[in-house]
Amino acid sequence: MRVSLARVDPVIVQAVIAGALSFSHLHDLAAAAGQSGWKAWAYPVSVDLLLVAAWRRMRQAQRAGQAAGVPRLWFLVALAASLGANVATAGLLDLEHVPDSLRVVVAGWPAVAFFGGTLLAHAPRGEKTAAIPSMAAADAALEPSPDPAAVDAPDRDALAAASAESEAAPKPATAVQVSSPPPAPAVALPPALVDRVRALAEEHRSATGRPADPDALRARLGLPPSMTASVAAHI
Repeated sequence: MRVSLARVDPVIVQAVIAGALSFSHLHDLAAAAGQSGWKAWAYPVSVDLLLVAAWRRMRQAQRAGQAAGVPRLWFLVALAASLGANVATAGLLDLEHVPDSLRVVVAGWPAVAFFGGTLLAHAPRGEKTAAIPSMAAADAALEPSPDPAAVDAPDRDALAAASAESEAAPKPATAVQVSSPPPAPAVALPPALVDRVRALAEEHRSATGRPADPDALRARLGLPPSMTASVAAHI
């Protein structure tokens, strides 16, 4: 009977090995700089967490098309701290006699990491917000649609001649003229709604130089189609 073994991602294995080595180097450097006990173990945790948090926030800002300068700065700071500890513990530094400048840097790291973590926690997360329609889009919605009856002068003459010929031709006896239904009477609008209609019409006229379309105004106000005649009566 075959036993299926889970595939191990070599990238994860490499990341675990590198993280363990970096963690150990940071611990050894902190211990050599006078940070004993649990404090020496807290330093590598602080550096690695700041490194990961800055990387995640930088990626979020880049995906959202925002500036990622602050996360990138703290990513480089944490990377420099990790890389410096790795190089310092490679035999280039006598861990038995650590210079005072390094002790100052190690002792001041908690304040630096706290400041960087606070800035990253309050930085924009790159969430996409709903787009707000611009004034140009609102004006475009109010622009009247082109009149399909508008034609050039030659076409207008041809249509007039064809209309005259059709009127002069005898109509069949069976033709029944159907009268169009009378237009719906305008419904009285409340004074507040009348003021709003006039304000929108004046705003559109000032922006475009053309009168507003009653149907577009009615749609913008959220009124039913039967109220178009009432809106047109007040513009």
